[in-house]
Amino acid sequence: MRAAVVGHVEWIEFGRVDHVPEPGEIVHVRESWQAPGGGGAVSAVQLCRLAGAATLYTAFGDDELGHRSKAELERLGLRVEGVFRPEPQRHAFVHVDAAGERTITVVGDRLGPRADDPLRWHELDEADTVYFTAGDAGAVHESRRARTLVATTRGLDVLAKAGEPLDALVASSRDTGERYEAGQLEPEPRHVVRTAGATGGAWESADGERGGWEASELPGPVSDFYGCGDSFAAGLTYGLGARLPIGEAVALGARCGAACATGRGPYEGQLRDPG
Repeated sequence: MRAAVVGHVEWIEFGRVDHVPEPGEIVHVRESWQAPGGGGAVSAVQLCRLAGAATLYTAFGDDELGHRSKAELERLGLRVEGVFRPEPQRHAFVHVDAAGERTITVVGDRLGPRADDPLRWHELDEADTVYFTAGDAGAVHESRRARTLVATTRGLDVLAKAGEPLDALVASSRDTGERYEAGQLEPEPRHVVRTAGATGGAWESADGERGGWEASELPGPVSDFYGCGDSFAAGLTYGLGARLPIGEAVALGARCGAACATGRGPYEGQLRDPG
């Protein structure tokens, strides 16, 4: 399968703590590590592990963290089509508490690719499936070259401006910043998939078909939940690109999200066999 992600990258510093600090409180980190993250990076690596290869179309800040992010993503196996912008790389600090929950503080603007960036957009003509997380409206048009296009509600304004048909939109039934209501996009996505964390989620199709899924059993103890939602989206994107029915595609996504939770950070536990 030829798979790609069009989206953003953040450099992440993780700190494992007993609990997230209350206002004015000092907490001590028991373990710390760093890695590239963000919805574009995490989903692209998961897609790469399912499909055997994947390309990330993105933009980085032209500083030490931006260049380090690109090098680390390539070390993880991704082919990176990226440009460097004359601004700082977006980065974040993630508290991971004793239950594995992640609390994120982000510094800087989200950097996404633009259609006028000198990237090999034409290669998407041969892509089976693409997941879109960030970029301009032109980048959405370029993404639609692929046979299957999945996107997240994090870029809803850009998606609405672009007006391209989506095979699936990944939304949340809990996070107010990632909700979707009918009519916000025209045309309506073929499928709207709403995640609900540990309880699973539900989907509905433009033809009126509806369904749901339960969260997959974790294949091991919880490390942290960072990247689980983006791994879910990658599994869904792979499944639809493989022409699986929507119910089977969301089930694969659920397996990807559960596997991610068992590894330190977003990549250690990611699913490698779509099975």
